[in-house]
Amino acid sequence: TLIYTSGTTGRPKGCALTHANFLAECDTVVELLLPVFEKVSRQQPSTLLFLPLAHVLGRMVEVACVRARIRLGHAPSIKPEELRADLAGFHPTFLLGVPYLFEKIFHTGRAQAESIGRAASFDRAAGIARRYGQALLSALSGGPGPDRKLRAAHALYDVLVYRRIRKALGGDIRFAVCGGSSLSPDLLLFFAGAGVLIYEGYGLTETTAAVTVNPPLRPRPGSVGMPIPGAGVRISDEGEIEVRGGMVFARYREQPEARLKPAADPEGTFSDGWFSTGDLGRIDQDGYLYVTGRKKELIITNGGKNVSPAPMEDRLRVHPLISQCLVVGNDRPFVAALITLDAEAAEAFVEKMPGGDRYAGPLREHPALRAEVQGAVDEVNETVSRAESIRKFVILEGDFTEENGMLTPSLKVKRRIVEQGFADAIEGLYAKAGPAPDQGLESAAG
Repeated sequence: TLIYTSGTTGRPKGCALTHANFLAECDTVVELLLPVFEKVSRQQPSTLLFLPLAHVLGRMVEVACVRARIRLGHAPSIKPEELRADLAGFHPTFLLGVPYLFEKIFHTGRAQAESIGRAASFDRAAGIARRYGQALLSALSGGPGPDRKLRAAHALYDVLVYRRIRKALGGDIRFAVCGGSSLSPDLLLFFAGAGVLIYEGYGLTETTAAVTVNPPLRPRPGSVGMPIPGAGVRISDEGEIEVRGGMVFARYREQPEARLKPAADPEGTFSDGWFSTGDLGRIDQDGYLYVTGRKKELIITNGGKNVSPAPMEDRLRVHPLISQCLVVGNDRPFVAALITLDAEAAEAFVEKMPGGDRYAGPLREHPALRAEVQGAVDEVNETVSRAESIRKFVILEGDFTEENGMLTPSLKVKRRIVEQGFADAIEGLYAKAGPAPDQGLESAAG
């Protein structure tokens, strides 16, 4: 079968995936995860598939469910507000999703609590969940686990908050597999504390989906796990992730002889049987893989600083006011960002401000809202060096969506399309910029 890459950094390429690729991938994943899902949930495993079947993960899940006799349902939309009724009717025991789904469920839960004056209670519950999740994961690795006081607090908030979170996922969810981009470790710990253990994995269209996944009952927040049986993963001298195994594709449609004849492989996709993924990463002493960026997305400022935008973008999207963001700065004096707002969250935020119900201007220009976004940027900047930090940002009108062509069907940002569509906004960030600002940060509304 031919499945095309998402085209986030360039033109989509057709990957020729064979029957053997799918068997190697599906049989390995089923053997690795299914026994745990069955044992812990004590129910017939079932999942609701809402990922597009043109996406390799959706296709792999469909084939794996048929092969393993897993009850499978299909939903037409990936948007949480449209999924809710399907999840409630189908009651899946596990899900496969992207970070956007889990971020949206968390933010919606907090927004609902805020609307009835219980935001502080939700925040306390979230803190307890993260602590409980951390202790739970520690116990799975032989640690002490939650103490009595933490268990008591968790039991209270399970009735008040966590049960509602699980209900938003259908009520019977105990496990989820997340891929496509990085999920915030804090969010992973929150869901673990709320009773949903999320396994992050890593893979590409070229690897028939997952090539690594966090081991059953031993997930490590922040990592994408260890190689699945039959797969090999290594880091090249340049820091690039390289993989091999029965799930790795044979060739691109556009380069039919690339794997067999190096002359037909101008980009160096294959090397001694290893596939060069284009992603940057590291492997820790226990064999867990961490993805740190993508070579084609790497920003090189005119000062020569290399910056991986994805980690900063992932951290910014965790904030409930922020829907999407794109970090820019290639051949520029400093790093900047394009930010879009979650419309519902922004409206609710402004309304609760003094005089907010009378505010008639654009939401993105409200001083308190801009200050809140500035705070989110400041927090992200604390995790990187000064040279990598976001010095200026612009809050855009509208959002990046699949309908306007700026998101893929799996909700990844099409970087080049966004950069082209908002070229004027980017130029505005750097107009008369000169050297990088030394003090504070600047923001703008556009």
